[in-house]
Amino acid sequence: MNSYWFGDVEGSTCSPAEGGLAAMRDRMQRIAAEPEHYTPIQWEMVVRCGIFPTRDEYLARLRELCFFMAEQKIGEHFQRPDIELLQMVRVLDELDEVINLLTERLTEWYKVKKPDFSRKYRNLPAKKMVAVMRRGQGGVFRTMLDEIERMGELRTSLMRDVSTRADLLMPNCSALVGGLVAARLLSYAGGLQELARLPGSAIQVLGARTALFSHIRGGSPPPKHGIIFQHRRVHNAPLRVRGRVSRTLAAKLGIAARLDYYRGVPDEEFLRRADEAVNRAGEEQ
Repeated sequence: MNSYWFGDVEGSTCSPAEGGLAAMRDRMQRIAAEPEHYTPIQWEMVVRCGIFPTRDEYLARLRELCFFMAEQKIGEHFQRPDIELLQMVRVLDELDEVINLLTERLTEWYKVKKPDFSRKYRNLPAKKMVAVMRRGQGGVFRTMLDEIERMGELRTSLMRDVSTRADLLMPNCSALVGGLVAARLLSYAGGLQELARLPGSAIQVLGARTALFSHIRGGSPPPKHGIIFQHRRVHNAPLRVRGRVSRTLAAKLGIAARLDYYRGVPDEEFLRRADEAVNRAGEEQ
């Protein structure tokens, strides 16, 4: 007897499966057959058994089942806790882009009002520059400057939430590189499961897409680090050992991501050994 999503077939005898789409989905997940004992489905056999009167109705029901299963899989995917963290990081990145773009445009606008502004204040941080431009201004210009400040406060609040959520969801990765950097790695990988599948060499250059493709196309030097450069242990390392530090840290992050995905609790012994390994990599020889 061969079992299929629509029922059981043995010779010329057919027994249709009972239930709706959910029952058929569960049936498909339970069915298992050895390849040598499996007989491929032929629509003529289904029609001949009387389970579906015509080929079109058989295909329509199969299509309906496939759509139902796809919707279920998509729903399960977006219910994963790491997907919300991924979306939070992407919103944070979008906020950065909006704030930077608006600040740049308003600076150009302000330079029309005061041409000497760019020479006197070109080295100021963006937050102080906004404060300087607000002096004596009103109308729409002042309102837009206030909006940039409000978005900056929103960004700070979201950044704290991202870091807190990453500490809970990725305790080992967060302990190694901090919650914000860990969350960005998760975002670039596409999820915690996807990050856990990556080797250390791939984690090392996550976020260095432009430099990597430039190396592949034009033969420029390969990138030594991507997002992990944001962590102090990499960007504060001496230039001579920075590549070694990023490589060691990325290798430990690969293990940490697997611990986070399969266990979800901090491994103090692993973190201690990882910390020692990164420290040794940072020592100049």
